[in-house]
Amino acid sequence: MAAAALEWLAAACLLLAVQVACEYGMVHVVSETGGPKGKDYCILYNSQWAHLPHDLSKASLLQLRDWTTSMLCSPSDLPAKGFSNQIPLVTRGNCTFYDKVRLAQGSGAHGLLIVSKETLVPPGGNKTQYEEIGIPVALLSHKDMLDIFKNFGRAVRAALYAPHEPMLDYNMVIIFIMAVGTVALGGYWAGSRDVKKYMKHKRDDEPEKQEDEAVDVTPVMTCVFVVMCCSMLVLLYYFYDHLVYVIIGIFCLASSTGLYSCLSPLVQRLPFGKCRICDNSLPYFHKCPQVRMLLLALFCVAVSVVWGVFRNEDQWAWILQDALGIAFCLYMLKTIRLPTFKACTLLLLVLFIYDVFFVFITPFLTKSGNSIMVEVATGPADSATHEKLPMVLKVPRLNASPLALCDRPFSLLGFGDILVPGLLVAYCHRFDIQVQSSRVYFVACTIGYVSVKILLRMMSEILLPTFSSKIFMDSRVTFKYFIHFEFILVYGVSLMVKFHFFLHVAVQFSQHHLLKKLS
Repeated sequence: MAAAALEWLAAACLLLAVQVACEYGMVHVVSETGGPKGKDYCILYNSQWAHLPHDLSKASLLQLRDWTTSMLCSPSDLPAKGFSNQIPLVTRGNCTFYDKVRLAQGSGAHGLLIVSKETLVPPGGNKTQYEEIGIPVALLSHKDMLDIFKNFGRAVRAALYAPHEPMLDYNMVIIFIMAVGTVALGGYWAGSRDVKKYMKHKRDDEPEKQEDEAVDVTPVMTCVFVVMCCSMLVLLYYFYDHLVYVIIGIFCLASSTGLYSCLSPLVQRLPFGKCRICDNSLPYFHKCPQVRMLLLALFCVAVSVVWGVFRNEDQWAWILQDALGIAFCLYMLKTIRLPTFKACTLLLLVLFIYDVFFVFITPFLTKSGNSIMVEVATGPADSATHEKLPMVLKVPRLNASPLALCDRPFSLLGFGDILVPGLLVAYCHRFDIQVQSSRVYFVACTIGYVSVKILLRMMSEILLPTFSSKIFMDSRVTFKYFIHFEFILVYGVSLMVKFHFFLHVAVQFSQHHLLKKLS
């Protein structure tokens, strides 16, 4: 057992050592004939071959030579005059990265770009090969190569550099405000509905209207919910290209319903549009709807349809997705109710097990070695649709960085990071109302959520990059059904404080070690 454990530890250390060497960089391309303004493209390089300058002004602007008709695997593939003071573009395949870069360096090249039609991988080697090579080698996607020659022609110059990642992107402030605001507002709204119910019972004994009734989560419902999540995740893993459109359609329907639920209290305060349409054959409008409510329903459907049609427009579609996502989360927090402390504990515990299994256990069960949750959340690399699941809040990066250019132009936050703690905040607010405690539990739970968000974000942005490689953090998890430390803050006085403490520490340490995958 001890020997096996040492072997696993050695393998893990070796894997981490390989991953740390892989980094994102940029190649700055300009035309030799003075055409359009220069442009940056993403590259994936290994600093163990050679380091790249962090500042573009310190990078040499060299001729970029198209040699993609050759694999550069033998001396016969070299041009007659070599690659003196040039950066050759060669095609990936048929031999190792070391074979290619050794030939390029021997012929006078000052760098090597390997064009790949497949997913970019780190150009690896061994220690002896790293010591022999003194020029940078990086991978460039075939799509970017075509874009270079299309925009700048064949006579181009290029400079390789790797600017530092910013310590903090200010778009995280926007995501933080959206997350905390949604949790606080959803929890407050859910509790306020109970205030009205209790006040009505105090006035009279008339039964409460059944409209917009909350759904109490029972242990059976919790187990059924998790089983459904597991089944859907597995189905998405095997049939992603087909089911992704089903999920997008469900999101459009659910988010438009949530938007209607959020805006209807505001629209009902308007002084106009109160007349009713009684003689109609509209579905779900058999109770003589008001004109203003009918117009609101049409507006909400139109917003979701517009997003569904233009969801891949990076310039502005994220605004609609965030608005619909927040409305959906508020609606769920208002509708779904955890009736007891046991229900809270059971829900968080089964989601913890679900998350650990699909993130850390399934890599040992899949042929690719990737977790099912990572594959589904990021979209399979071989997906023909290139669609992404919409259950995230997304904000474009405000700082220029290789990560933003290469793979993650948006910072993401999964709905699970809002709904699960939001259900706890809503439960605390309802508990405040029952015991008449002036919302002390609600405030404490919300403050706990805010505190943990700030703490873990600082850890992910400052500490974790020291120990994690960019290629490791690239396998991000966007569905985050994680437990939060505010659970401890609110229930620290209970006899179960030790259980919740270790439960939260285990989940937060394991999951937020991958937190920057979301950003």
